[in-house]
Amino acid sequence: MTDHTVTLTQAERVRTTVNLRPKDAATMLILDRNGARPKVLMGKRHLGHKFMPGKYVFPGGRIDDGDRRMAATGALPQICEDRLGKRCLRPSAGKARALALAAIRETFEETGLLFGSAEFGAPENAPAGSWHDFAALGVFPDLSTVTFVARAITPPRRPKRFDTRFFTVDASAMAKRIDGIIGPDSELTDLVWVDFEEAKQLDLPTITQVILQEVESRIAGGFAPYLPVPFYWEKRGSFVREEL
Repeated sequence: MTDHTVTLTQAERVRTTVNLRPKDAATMLILDRNGARPKVLMGKRHLGHKFMPGKYVFPGGRIDDGDRRMAATGALPQICEDRLGKRCLRPSAGKARALALAAIRETFEETGLLFGSAEFGAPENAPAGSWHDFAALGVFPDLSTVTFVARAITPPRRPKRFDTRFFTVDASAMAKRIDGIIGPDSELTDLVWVDFEEAKQLDLPTITQVILQEVESRIAGGFAPYLPVPFYWEKRGSFVREEL
């Protein structure tokens, strides 16, 4: 285990007297590696949000019941499934699959981008809500296109806590997009494609900065499947870094 520390900003150190159990969540880094400098899609959170207002983040959010039931094409790579199960109380292939689908669904909800395949027609019996809207556009989510690249747990006694799994998907895997999702009243009020140096100049949460550096290093290393997946969590008041 590699033991690295991460410095939190004053705002991120805000604590409560209640130690909430972290909720399972997933987020997606959408990468464009066609140019000389790889780019990532970042979204600006609405200023009215209580959680990270105005910060630039990757699209993502909590897992929901529909993510466990949505039909998909392609299989999550076995090495990703295995790593998603590490350091979990009740690991399962179903949970790993649901986490990856949550990242695809949240990306659709927040950006209007559908990652998957339009070759097989519309999925049948999609769960109500966002997955029903996704399926109505004639796209199956494709699990074979996503890669698990990092995990981080919000420190104890924060107002909100998440056990977040970070995935990547290549921009070329986009099957369809719908317009009108981003606007002044949306969860994300702006979307920008930026290279990694430009991304670091944005107003980012600390963990987002860290994950950007991890993924930049992963790309520099050839993005090989066997490269380790970092896991950040708090130990005695400081974030530590393990490798899954």
